[in-house]
Amino acid sequence: MGFWTFLEGLLLFANAFAILNEDRFLARRGWTLAEMSRERRNTLKGQVIGLIHACQFLRLPLILFNIIIIIIKLFSG
Repeated sequence: MGFWTFLEGLLLFANAFAILNEDRFLARRGWTLAEMSRERRNTLKGQVIGLIHACQFLRLPLILFNIIIIIIKLFSG
């Protein structure tokens, strides 16, 4: 496994977080950012919720990274 494969894996992981719907999927499990209090944001669950929220917020750069990766893969094989 090379560095390029590792970066592709991270991009796929970020894509998975970006498509999670907060209303249909996360709210049922109590994983919304609004439900987390100040003290609970430092827990592992709070950090994961923050990461999911950040991936959803940065969808446009994520789309651009996906396009760049697709173009590179088309030319490099």
